[in-house]
Amino acid sequence: MEWIDVPAKGLTLRDIRRITRRDQAESEDIRKAVEEILANVEQDGDAAVRMYTKKFDGVAIEDFLVTPEEIDRAVAAVGPDFMSILEEGAANIRAYHERQVEKTWFDTFRPGVRLGAKFTPIQRVGVYVPGGTAAYPSTVLMDTIPAHVAGVPSIAVFTPPAKDGSVNPYILAAAHVAGATEIYKVGGAQGIAAAAYGTESIAPVFKIVGPGNAYVAMAKRLVFGTVGIDMIAGPSEVGVLADHEANPVWIAADLLAQAEHDRRAAVFLVTPSAALASEVEREIKRQLEDLPRKAIASEAIEKYAKFFIVKDKDQAVDIMNLIAPEHLEIAFPDAEDYAKKIVNAGAIFIGPYTTEPLGDYFAGPNHTLPTMGTAAFSSPLGVYDFVKRSSLLSYNKEAFEAVADKVIRFANVEGLQAHGLAVRRRIDEQ
Repeated sequence: MEWIDVPAKGLTLRDIRRITRRDQAESEDIRKAVEEILANVEQDGDAAVRMYTKKFDGVAIEDFLVTPEEIDRAVAAVGPDFMSILEEGAANIRAYHERQVEKTWFDTFRPGVRLGAKFTPIQRVGVYVPGGTAAYPSTVLMDTIPAHVAGVPSIAVFTPPAKDGSVNPYILAAAHVAGATEIYKVGGAQGIAAAAYGTESIAPVFKIVGPGNAYVAMAKRLVFGTVGIDMIAGPSEVGVLADHEANPVWIAADLLAQAEHDRRAAVFLVTPSAALASEVEREIKRQLEDLPRKAIASEAIEKYAKFFIVKDKDQAVDIMNLIAPEHLEIAFPDAEDYAKKIVNAGAIFIGPYTTEPLGDYFAGPNHTLPTMGTAAFSSPLGVYDFVKRSSLLSYNKEAFEAVADKVIRFANVEGLQAHGLAVRRRIDEQ
């Protein structure tokens, strides 16, 4: 844990990037290994996927597609109580994302000129969901429901199998609730390759979304261009703005909730109260003792916890806007007023009762968010990530003739005479 006393003049973006830097998990060894996997799957299809599934997941899979019977068994296994929770969470997520739907428009801008935008769902997407010993049904909901709301007709979920060839029942149940059309027992870089290139039994997709380990992230980076991707997300992070009135027990709990994700997770407390920071530090040490994932959270806190002590709440906001955190909690008494001053954050949690886990599971906004400062220029996953925009243009004869000479002059200035001739021929051959 590092304390930073912020000078009265503040810190620069360069300062913040240096203080908050986390090494990217992108070694040359990972790149080379993933490049080989991608090439083999592209060339050998199902045979390569089976080979890598046996090698990395320890199981021989003949048919990757999850059957309806497996889904029915999963729904029964998770039980009606959790199915009810999944369905309520899904309804919240769906209701929020329905507000993001954009409609095609085509309007008259000038006499004889109609312009617009056509919104079309991507026709097939792949949703990657980490699996194996861990279960992330929330990721299934968050990454599948916006695609479903967008009108994507084909949504394929890719997730690693367990050693007995099964898929975690919570993942299957969530995929069922969220509206996935197919679920494949394929994970890792080979799963990304199968989604991007296709195999004999798996049709390729046009875009891949969802989190994963360093190999999955590298695979997504390398197949970008063949397919679209949502983002290259780093380990999770949370920033908290708080003053002397905040509850240190709650703040420590929220910081630890993020730290338990990953040994490289980062937590940031920005406060004008050194006394509060001291109490939060004590609480973190106390609460760590009871955490099942103590080893992971402890390493994250030791390496990547940063406490910034500032002169006032306005400077605290300035620092947080430079950090551009994935999750931002505002624990000031006047939290909503300060939320208006935030320009860089993936998701903003306003007030002491709006703890970040609400957003992870249940509130409705998406929990797939930009990390590592990228919230300064990118956005949460949403319906807009599953839709293409096409421009619409229509000129009638009179509108065309009114601007023909101007377009020809533009083309000649740029040395693109064929452009000008495409216009001229319509004028000359009437």
